[in-house]
Amino acid sequence: MTTTATGSAVKATASGRPGPLLGLWGPAASPDALAGVLLDPGRALPAPDLRGEPARRALTLMRERAEAERGTPWPQPLASQYARYFQDGDRTAYEDAVFGRQQRLTRAVLMAASTGDDGWLAEAADGIALLCEQTSWCWPAHEESCRPRGAVLPDPAAPCLDLGAGDVAAQLAWADQALGEPLDRRFPGLRERVRAEVRTRVLEPFTRRRDWHWLGLDGHVHNWCPWICGNVLVAALRLAEPGEERALQVALAVEGVDRYLGALPADGSVDEGYEYWWQGACRALEALDVLEHATAGALDASAVPVARATARFPYLMHLGGEWYVNVADSRARPPGERPWHVAHRWARRAGDPLGVRHAASRRSAAVSPDAELGRAMSELADPDWPAAEAADPPLVASAWLPGVQVGVARTAAGTARGPALVVKGGHNGENHNHNDVGSVVVAVDGVPAVVDAGRPTYTAGTFGPDRYAIWTMRGDWHNVPEIRGTPQRAGASFHARDVEAADGPDGFLVRLDLAPAYPVDGLERWWRTARLDRSSGEVTIEDAWRFTGAGEPSVLRYLLAGEVRRDRPGEVEVRPPGGGRAAVLTWDPGLAAGSLTVRELDDPMLAAVWGERLTRLELAVPGTAAGSVLVRVGVRG
Repeated sequence: MTTTATGSAVKATASGRPGPLLGLWGPAASPDALAGVLLDPGRALPAPDLRGEPARRALTLMRERAEAERGTPWPQPLASQYARYFQDGDRTAYEDAVFGRQQRLTRAVLMAASTGDDGWLAEAADGIALLCEQTSWCWPAHEESCRPRGAVLPDPAAPCLDLGAGDVAAQLAWADQALGEPLDRRFPGLRERVRAEVRTRVLEPFTRRRDWHWLGLDGHVHNWCPWICGNVLVAALRLAEPGEERALQVALAVEGVDRYLGALPADGSVDEGYEYWWQGACRALEALDVLEHATAGALDASAVPVARATARFPYLMHLGGEWYVNVADSRARPPGERPWHVAHRWARRAGDPLGVRHAASRRSAAVSPDAELGRAMSELADPDWPAAEAADPPLVASAWLPGVQVGVARTAAGTARGPALVVKGGHNGENHNHNDVGSVVVAVDGVPAVVDAGRPTYTAGTFGPDRYAIWTMRGDWHNVPEIRGTPQRAGASFHARDVEAADGPDGFLVRLDLAPAYPVDGLERWWRTARLDRSSGEVTIEDAWRFTGAGEPSVLRYLLAGEVRRDRPGEVEVRPPGGGRAAVLTWDPGLAAGSLTVRELDDPMLAAVWGERLTRLELAVPGTAAGSVLVRVGVRG
């Protein structure tokens, strides 16, 4: 049933209790209060000086890409591409065209604003008009109107507010911020068209309907909530008329961000992993930055503990170089630039020198040519970011995040040299879940050798009932046991038990019971103990079990990346991607028979991270009522 927002905001959480923002701000975040403090649309968004020399220097890569594409046909999303999602499951063809169009518009807007050139202004106007003419801003995978009608094309009369629609609305708002007066002069009427489209497709559906699944009013809150609410916030601030309706839109967007932050663990960890932190927690932090500006500092979240805590997550998950801890659908080496200025700003606010160092170590002198318009303008508006001193990443010695039961440790802080151990507990009902309770990752000199594959290209099957038919989501392709022929099952009831983590100068250890993750009769305990010994530079993973009686064998599996050699019984050498030093896995061949299975990678997203193949080590362990097997991982070469 559709619910409608009225003049007062709805409850902040499914429980009716306010989250960390509304708990701090109280009535100051109500629509009535916001109506009195919000800056007018002309001043509500940060406005960088795009005509100055620093901005022009930072836009060098943008300019090169924009000049190369100028005069070529604009990317054109087609009906046949949209329909493919419903016909053969492909969502990439349509999304690539949409993303290409929006990225080109971003570059055109920044070129027009930074040069004042009428040719670039015309290019930007073309892109804006194309978005206004686009039948739907919703990505086909999220469209609600098609299947109930037996259709493969969206209904323009029933706009669906999803990630794509929110992104377009915010992009048009930032474009209006950058080019408002010149557009009025050269293309009168275009800005009114933008406002009408954003109002119809985004702002009205946002306030009219309170049953959007991503609002999290049912208690299930994930990264869509701050992503969409943050974009709605930007659109409302710039494109809505001042008054009660605009204040309500802003208040409801703030409630969404509050609900998301209230759902995060106190340690700020994200169960979707490092890559998705940028599309969830980071989106929330960006929305808070915009809100603080739009209220002239009246609503300042810099002291909110969970906001400060989550800003630490990226550097705690860093393995070395371009490699990060990946769980769920995150990739171990995500492509493209990230808005590191956001992490830098929040680390400065929190007085976190490690966060400042890590963000500064990732700083580029130029804005990425693929950056979103809002993120590019936010970067250019931050006076402290260009002055960030070059630094080495902190590479913390260890971190344990109880909120998601993920631990990472290396032999010494400040260096990627040597082995690093990652251990994951948690449960199998997490956002973007993989069946991976108890999984381990081992990196050598910052590069994963014992790995989590991550995710392949998304299709129609990725988030449906066939998700666990995809090999990368299943337990048999993660570094977890298969117990007496039974893999882990999906669902929050399949979880780790009695999880313990200990850290000290000599080593880091995580011990957890995996038995609840497996529906196996007679299984009493399956202890997994993973330890990094800092003095020896060795990782050990011990599996110890107890059943009520003997049965069929179990299998331990380890997924390996890079060049894999097996020259003798009980040993496998793994030289990780890039050809650095090798990890050597050893075990007692009298206790576990080893074999290798090669998986060729035909998915471009997986191949971009790992190369042509992954190799799975399988150790068959005896079906005794009790027993244990120890795997050692050392470094060679």
